[in-house]
Amino acid sequence: MEFRYDANQSPASASRRAEILANPGFGQYFSDHMVTIDWTADLPGQEEAFQAGEYLKMVGEWSDARVEPYGPLSLSPAAAVLHYAQEIFEGLKAYRHDDGSIWTFRPHRNAARMNRSAHRMAMPQLPEDVFVQAIEELVARDHAWVPNGEGQSLYLRPFMIATEEFLGVRPAHNFSFHVIASPAGNYFGGELKPVSIWVSRDFARAGEGGTGAAKFGGNYAASLAAQLQGASRGHDQVIFLDRSPDESLEELGGMNVFFVTKDNKLITPKLTGTILEGITRDSILQLGAEQGLEVEERRITFNEWKDGVASGDIQEVFACGTAAVITPIGQVADREEVHTTPSTDFPVANALRNRLIGIQTGVEEDTHGWMHRLA
Repeated sequence: MEFRYDANQSPASASRRAEILANPGFGQYFSDHMVTIDWTADLPGQEEAFQAGEYLKMVGEWSDARVEPYGPLSLSPAAAVLHYAQEIFEGLKAYRHDDGSIWTFRPHRNAARMNRSAHRMAMPQLPEDVFVQAIEELVARDHAWVPNGEGQSLYLRPFMIATEEFLGVRPAHNFSFHVIASPAGNYFGGELKPVSIWVSRDFARAGEGGTGAAKFGGNYAASLAAQLQGASRGHDQVIFLDRSPDESLEELGGMNVFFVTKDNKLITPKLTGTILEGITRDSILQLGAEQGLEVEERRITFNEWKDGVASGDIQEVFACGTAAVITPIGQVADREEVHTTPSTDFPVANALRNRLIGIQTGVEEDTHGWMHRLA
């Protein structure tokens, strides 16, 4: 797709950018430009799709692809996204390697997942190559915003929203796709620190047949009350259970969970439609197998967790996601009961994290072809 370029006439100065990159935090500052692509429905074509039984096929055209100055969006107060939450997003990072080149990690997997989310939310799908091209176009303009400090990256946030001015409950006829970029610091401050997890029993993140497998903002909004409840009791994150009698584990508010057993197994809850298919999760499963672990994706109950750490059968517990990569879980609290993970140094979690970050930063060989050069 051809992109036009509208340069930001008031970009951050070199000194201001250097000041930000010295301590970027996470999600606090944004680069000079953004990507926008518009979509308009082909209503006759959409009607034909309905008649053919393709009720979730969104027929229309993407147009006016552009890199433009980062800034506020102009939306009608009646825009469908504000009332019916038709929106989805992705998250990935750009890394500056030692030779100055800039790379990202498995972007086609993000593109494919965004299209699965779009399908679930009755939104148009963006061709995967255009998704990747949009990231390339933005980084080409804002490459100076990619930091080179240890543990630092440029966080990329592609997202799609319904922009049609209409208050009826139906899929919107107009959407826009955007990519924004935010420099990100070392999430762990250079050291892996085990976190404390709260078991959510009053709230659910998703349900069977719902939107749990989509990267949809509503799932994250649904997790916030539980996170606040856990934080009020001194915990860093929350884990959700399904509503079955055996209380199977799902995921944290924004991360997948893993268990390492004393007999060398790496276990994570299987994807049931209520759990987001994390790209970091998938990568860890592959790297774990390479490191000699017996990988299992299956239902795992909360009782199995607490009994396993009590007996020593479960040695390590950790969470994973794009932002945090891997973070150890030191304890889990279920109301007044606290269950502590046996390991204090988390050797398996550390080894997997080092291998994954090594690939992403170019320190270790990418034997999977996961890295994609952006600049």
